[in-house]
Amino acid sequence: MIDCLCRPCVIIYEGNKSKYRATYLESKQFEVSSSSAAACSEEEEMGLENFMKNGVPFIVMIIVESGEVGMITLGKAAMDNGMSNLVYVVYYNSLGTLLLFPFFIFRFFRSDRPPLTLNLIFRFFLLGLIGICFLQIFAYAGIGYSSPTLATAMGNLIPGFTFLLAVIFRMETLDVRRLTSQAKVLGTIIAISGAFVMTLYKGRLIQLFSSASNLPYIQLMSQQSNWILGGICLAITCICSSMWNILQTATVKEYPDEQTIVFFFCFFGTIQSAIYSLLVERDPEAWALRPDISMIAIIFAAVFGSVFRTTVFTWCLRKKGPVYVSMFKPLGMVIAVILGTIFLGDELYLGSIIGGSIIAVGFYTVMWGQAKEKYMAVAVDDFCALESTPPRNHLLQK
Repeated sequence: MIDCLCRPCVIIYEGNKSKYRATYLESKQFEVSSSSAAACSEEEEMGLENFMKNGVPFIVMIIVESGEVGMITLGKAAMDNGMSNLVYVVYYNSLGTLLLFPFFIFRFFRSDRPPLTLNLIFRFFLLGLIGICFLQIFAYAGIGYSSPTLATAMGNLIPGFTFLLAVIFRMETLDVRRLTSQAKVLGTIIAISGAFVMTLYKGRLIQLFSSASNLPYIQLMSQQSNWILGGICLAITCICSSMWNILQTATVKEYPDEQTIVFFFCFFGTIQSAIYSLLVERDPEAWALRPDISMIAIIFAAVFGSVFRTTVFTWCLRKKGPVYVSMFKPLGMVIAVILGTIFLGDELYLGSIIGGSIIAVGFYTVMWGQAKEKYMAVAVDDFCALESTPPRNHLLQK
């Protein structure tokens, strides 16, 4: 009797115990699954953060380099179609200034805007004079005489010329005993030698696409190019670009408002190039816009060159630094060869390949020296900061 009364109690206890064990196991499984889900979400967040830090700047810089070469190729096509290089520079900078004007107005009426002075206005005037009136007029004159391939290759001389001008104006010290200075000097000499090879030596013709001359939109067989004159114009362009980089760096340090600087730079440069172009190009027919490749080139250059490229460059400089941004410049030579051969019918010569390769080696040598010097400067600053901090353990013991 007692046994019969007690057994159901035991059965009920064992059933509750099994239910408890099942509930305990389920909770453990839920904890494991939730922890694995948290780990997966954390890995996804880290992967997204890594992609935003490394992947997005990489993709954006490839787009920027491709767009720059595309802008040069469209400009060359417009000039081959009869458009004056002076008119092209004036029109696309005018449209770019109009597109930048709303951003400038929005920035101008904000309270945290730094004050403008006459000295800054004069610097903006010089930036427009060097960066648009001189640089772009010589650049598109050189592209008209040569090809986008030569233009993009010569653009890799800019870091070397910037280093030389910084040494000449005593903005940078040259210590020939240091490895970094030796690398920058050697890289500059190599890059300039490659530019001479690419300009003065053509070599044999290399045929990449046999069907390029059959494309109907523009007459794709390129005109006979005066490579030496084009190379001289592009070399002057690189010197102007180096001067502009030095002046712009000093201006941004004094006035850290990139949007205002870009707007006034485009504004003054447009006025200066318009005055010069009106004095030189007096044919009214040359200023007439036609709905063809010329209008496409102007719109693309204004939207991409004046608005998109400036914004993206500022973002990439803030995220990755100037060395990372500069590393993509030699990629433009490859893109220019492909686009120029397909859409313009440009002829590729052995001298262009040899000279471009030499320029790329010199370019990366200069950039290695700059990166190494920057790394050493950061290491010295960190060491000085570490030495200046008081010993925490000694203070805690007191």
